[in-house]
Amino acid sequence: MAVSQTPLSGVLRDLASLMMTVAGESVTMIKRSAPDQAMKLKKRLEWQIYLEVLKVLFNLADRMSTLYLPIQEQSHFMDSLEGAVTQQLKNVLAPALAPGTDDMEITVTIGRAVSDSRDRYERFRFLVSEESPAKDEYFKAFGEQVAHMMDAKDNGQVISTATLCATTVIPVMKALFEAAQKTWASPQGAGATPGSDAQPAPSPASGGNDNEIKLISVMSTIEGEEVETRWGLHPRFRQDLKKEHMQELSGLMNRITRILGGRYAAVAFSQDWASWHESGHA
Repeated sequence: MAVSQTPLSGVLRDLASLMMTVAGESVTMIKRSAPDQAMKLKKRLEWQIYLEVLKVLFNLADRMSTLYLPIQEQSHFMDSLEGAVTQQLKNVLAPALAPGTDDMEITVTIGRAVSDSRDRYERFRFLVSEESPAKDEYFKAFGEQVAHMMDAKDNGQVISTATLCATTVIPVMKALFEAAQKTWASPQGAGATPGSDAQPAPSPASGGNDNEIKLISVMSTIEGEEVETRWGLHPRFRQDLKKEHMQELSGLMNRITRILGGRYAAVAFSQDWASWHESGHA
């Protein structure tokens, strides 16, 4: 999704730049914390660690944005942030890509990272602006995941380094949102605050109604000859559901996912779509 010139475009651009910089520097710091493992680290695994850092940063940005944006705009904001990170990453990688290379793989990769970040980190319930045991457990889980990827399980240095890299970004994100909020509230920004007509264009899925948000999504992805179909809920929606309603919804969505996943696989591997191996939203 392209980032248009809106009151949110500045913070989107700055957040995307921050996330990419932190992810790159984090990989460097993590490698320094385990020099023996770093010597054996292949480029592909290094890229996976970079993406893992991006996953937790997307999740932190998601949590932080809920403190500053109306809920009806927060989903659009995160879609736009995904687009901003994707575009900046394409610009960075462009010199290394062969002429005529299809950069759709970058779009798909970042889309998967965002989806994975929800699956892995949304289960932790805490307010990003406050300290809590759940927040500590969240960062510990991230650090342990990175250590596992580095083949350095239980390496306290790797875990603490990864945790430090992720936690230090919170005050910077907060400062970016607060600075943007002052711009929205300034006289020059009158009429251009979040919730006004001058806001990011709604995604096609919203049907053009700014009061609509995506509560449930279903995504199918192809990797080799395997198709994986998953569904997810907006975190606020999940919190509002009672246990029995969640169980009923889970049963229905599991059935829907099987049907849509089967149809997606049939189309994706049909003769007419033999070369079509991109992830998509059902």
